[in-house]
Amino acid sequence: MLLHSGGLLDPTGLLQGSGPWVLPVVMGIIFIETGLLFPFLPGDSLIFTAALLSGALGLPLPLLITGVAVAAIVGDSVGYAIGRRFGKRLFTPGARVFKARYLERADAFFAMYGAQSLVLARFVPVIRTFVPPVVGMSSMPYRRFLLWNAVGGAAWSLLLSAAGFYLGRIPAIADNVDIIAVGIVVVSLIPIAITVIRERRADKNDRGREAATEADHE
Repeated sequence: MLLHSGGLLDPTGLLQGSGPWVLPVVMGIIFIETGLLFPFLPGDSLIFTAALLSGALGLPLPLLITGVAVAAIVGDSVGYAIGRRFGKRLFTPGARVFKARYLERADAFFAMYGAQSLVLARFVPVIRTFVPPVVGMSSMPYRRFLLWNAVGGAAWSLLLSAAGFYLGRIPAIADNVDIIAVGIVVVSLIPIAITVIRERRADKNDRGREAATEADHE
């Protein structure tokens, strides 16, 4: 369904092709982004577009807000549990997805903002995926985590949904839903693209240093 209806780069086609399953599809993608630690999903654009098209999709805005918030909160809770259970064993320098650098970046974000990072990270792609497991590895008890997790999930869902719903009443936006949706996806993917480029450069530099070290030993 995800591919045949337009894929993640076409939120409008994806949502319209989901039929009566539109809310479960949105919730599933939001959950996967954090609960299964898969950061390469444009959750922001999906929520915004779903709210913008809520009338055409037959999806009441309160139901969308509630569904997204629940999926986000449950996803982060699973991420916390993964961090608590597996810790740093999951993140290795050579991993393709669970890179140690992602962990370090999320750890720095958490150290800078403390518990509030759970709210702020919601609005930062990639960071929002890996902050929950970092918190799980910290000394923060789950009860406190759940409080900030709930605040962040509710705020993220409410703000993005409200933005999509009310901006959708502007004719220039309503008449160009496809273009705007793709634009949001592109903007959402920019931080991810920058991260990937940096990671590849860092990996290349690491390999260069390792090769130089081996040559010196020889």
